[in-house]
Amino acid sequence: MGAFKETKLPADAPAAQKALGWVDDRFPLSKLWNDQWGRYYAPKNFNFWYIFGSLAMFVLVLQIVTGIFLTMHYKPDANLAFASVEYIMREVPWGWLVRYMHSTGASAFFIIVYLHMTRGLLYGSYRKPRELIWLFGFAIFLCLMAEAFFGYLLPWGQMSYWGAQVIVNLFGAIPLIGPDLSLWIRGDYVVSDATLNRFFAFHVIAIPLVLLGLVAAHLIALHEVGSSNPDGIEVKENLGPDGHPVDSIPSHPYYTVHDLFGVSVFLFIFSAVVFFAPEMGGYFLEYNNFLPGDSLKTPLHIAPTWYFTPFYSVLRATTADFMWVLMVAVAAYVSFLWLKSKLAFRTKAVIAVIAIVAIVGMLPQVLDAKFWGVVFFGSSVVILAFLPWLDHSPVKSIRYRPDWHKYLYALLAVTFVTLGYLGTQPPSVIGTIVSQVATLYYFAFFLLMPWWSEMGTFKKVPDRVVYAAH
Repeated sequence: MGAFKETKLPADAPAAQKALGWVDDRFPLSKLWNDQWGRYYAPKNFNFWYIFGSLAMFVLVLQIVTGIFLTMHYKPDANLAFASVEYIMREVPWGWLVRYMHSTGASAFFIIVYLHMTRGLLYGSYRKPRELIWLFGFAIFLCLMAEAFFGYLLPWGQMSYWGAQVIVNLFGAIPLIGPDLSLWIRGDYVVSDATLNRFFAFHVIAIPLVLLGLVAAHLIALHEVGSSNPDGIEVKENLGPDGHPVDSIPSHPYYTVHDLFGVSVFLFIFSAVVFFAPEMGGYFLEYNNFLPGDSLKTPLHIAPTWYFTPFYSVLRATTADFMWVLMVAVAAYVSFLWLKSKLAFRTKAVIAVIAIVAIVGMLPQVLDAKFWGVVFFGSSVVILAFLPWLDHSPVKSIRYRPDWHKYLYALLAVTFVTLGYLGTQPPSVIGTIVSQVATLYYFAFFLLMPWWSEMGTFKKVPDRVVYAAH
């Protein structure tokens, strides 16, 4: 091992500089700052879509800090949980503010993450060489869903109790292992004190630890290959005399100011919601959650929080009648694969066998629609992970794709919002039909992407980034 060498600074150097030098000799603080932000060069044509990554980090810190203060007064006990939340709201100094910041922060987190993912879709941020960044981001999204699910039960209100009951029971639809899996998740035969304790442990300790590790991996992977940009150009391919890309600028101070402005706007909107509309008309905090959980009184309409409802609508859309439509859709898709796909014959044969087994399984005499609802519910989330391999477009950014591609993306956004809204509403005949059509489009968008993403006349991608409006 080499001898320890201490950095020599002038005797009249400021005390802060000496302190930093002392730390740097023992821990690479300045190196970490420079590598990950201070001297990290990013494309100079970022627009407002690129503030949501830093905003997500900001809200994560906000949720951790407010969560720590809430756990100081919260009681993870079925007999005391609801009362402890009321105590926080009414008796703890500024407790109401911390609780509303945490509950509003949960919804804000998902809004920001959905917008962050939308930017990835628009500008092809998941394309080579950023596939691993996308997969880490997808894993973060799964962790957020788990974190929100486990935290949803903790207030022990009516909607918390019954929403958790419904979601846990979904796992019971899985053949063979379903009932045992539901029992294991609950820790009891019904949602009870055992469920509350394990959900509290997952929400406060287990999931946040995994989440922080994934966020670190996401950022390290991002800074290893470099950020994408609205033009979809790899700026690292055009280096200047100083060894840095000619179309990039240091993140600090340029994007520090850029992100701080985004945080300022966010805090203005966030504060307005926290102080004036924390329930957001029942979408952020439902009316039934201000009533204590009662196992003997079922709410008229049970639905998860809004950020789960697009996927929940997919589950509800999978009715017994709709199964026949899905059978035809699966058969048509496999036939299309055989005719149009360049896959090897053996791969096509395997897909065909799987499809035949699935179609047989969709028959009402074999597996009921509830099981397939859970399958499509899970598939609607998991399919996002395969985007890097589904998109075969010759360009990354939506700016240089055919105009009709933009309409497909716009229709996907409308579909997602529609599914989300319908998931918050009581079931109806018209709502079910609309959600079924929306479900078909949602899956068709991704499953047919390898073909439609290559179609049309593409605009020429410039050699360097541009600033003109598109």
